Amino acid sequence: MSLPERAVENSSVESNASSRREFLKSSGIMTTGLMTGAAVAGQLAVARSAHAAGSDVLKVGLVGCGGRGTGAALQALKADKNTKLVAMGDAFPDAIQSSLANLKKSSEADRVDVPAERQFSGFDNYKKVCDADVDVVLLAAPPHFRPEHFEYAVKAGCHSFVEKPVAVDAPGVHRILAAGEEAQKKNLAVVSGLCWRYDFGARASLEQIGEGKVGDIVAIHAQYNTPGLPKWPMLKRESSWSDMEYQLRNWYYYTWLSGDGIVEQAIHSLDKAAWAMKDEPPISCTSLGGLQSRLAPERGNIFDHHSVCYEYAGGVRVFFNCCQIEGVSGDVSTMVMGSKANCLVERPTITDRAGESLWRYRGPKNTMHQTEHDELFAGLRAGKIINNTVYMARSSMLAIMGRMASYTAKKITWEQAMNSQENLSPARYEWGPLPTPTIAIPGATKFV
Repeated sequence: MSLPERAVENSSVESNASSRREFLKSSGIMTTGLMTGAAVAGQLAVARSAHAAGSDVLKVGLVGCGGRGTGAALQALKADKNTKLVAMGDAFPDAIQSSLANLKKSSEADRVDVPAERQFSGFDNYKKVCDADVDVVLLAAPPHFRPEHFEYAVKAGCHSFVEKPVAVDAPGVHRILAAGEEAQKKNLAVVSGLCWRYDFGARASLEQIGEGKVGDIVAIHAQYNTPGLPKWPMLKRESSWSDMEYQLRNWYYYTWLSGDGIVEQAIHSLDKAAWAMKDEPPISCTSLGGLQSRLAPERGNIFDHHSVCYEYAGGVRVFFNCCQIEGVSGDVSTMVMGSKANCLVERPTITDRAGESLWRYRGPKNTMHQTEHDELFAGLRAGKIINNTVYMARSSMLAIMGRMASYTAKKITWEQAMNSQENLSPARYEWGPLPTPTIAIPGATKFV
């Protein structure tokens, strides 16, 4: 919507070798398989004009015109000089106008062609964007809407850039997996906004870990601690706003819309840990979390801190902390601790037990958000289709599972999390009354 994206993000062009069948089989759920990754050129016809010669224009649509969506649109335009932004959608018309004004001041303004008739607001804006004859759609609305938006994009035959996270509850994760399987059948690209998997240094770190340079993984310490959200305070309610509009305008602060900070933002560090663990799911997790630093009445219902311990097969633990509390010491890092040495993923280095350097990445640096789009569009031009569905769904579920453990103060298994019946969707999408979500009370809130 209109709230800007915060902090850094995560992703990977290397495809997860695990199939959807393996993913869900590990959760006790049987279904058909999903191949992920870059398909060999020519296996299937690439949808719409993406298979055309390099001189042909790829038409781009944007759904969700906040800061992250606006940034993604600019990156898509920079990624391929034969792209054109032709349609934009958001729940709020003012968000579209703000985004459009910023894009028209950018270096790519000459390829922003979004007249009034291709500016769509309201809850069904995503359908109108996808139906506006776009080749690629950028999905950057609040995470709650991602499953429905992605499903429709695939149905419409659009290649998708899918911002993280991809769901806020287990039913949403299942919808993402099913839509991703259908995208695979249609040979549609699905690139995730988990941008660290597109960072050259992080890729080098994971390559070193995969080659055994740290030995067997013993534990991972991951953190996503940031000093609050001072640039994105909750907006005070205007008299004309309905309950629904008030919550949507402040979407980050409501679990049903954002999934909580552990899902919407801290997923970045969890995704790096998942990457190191070869995207295999954990057995279970326990967590402590709460809401202390934001005072009533305007504070939403997400927690401001979580401390989760994930248990993996073989006794490996992932110790994860995250918070958004004003005055906290900021730390966004992922330390993979092995039987031989330790690797700090984001500052790509490996050190021995004495702290002596064994390896440091000295290759080229990149802007990972831009590389996501560079590789998406290069793949479309070459007929090599990226599909990041499995890992983007799995990392989202990993974060959701941690939230479940924090909210309930119970040990949650992967099977429980994947089979959870908790559906955070409101009864209806309309500009009217909407109950104010309650704040979870660990130990009292029940697992669903």
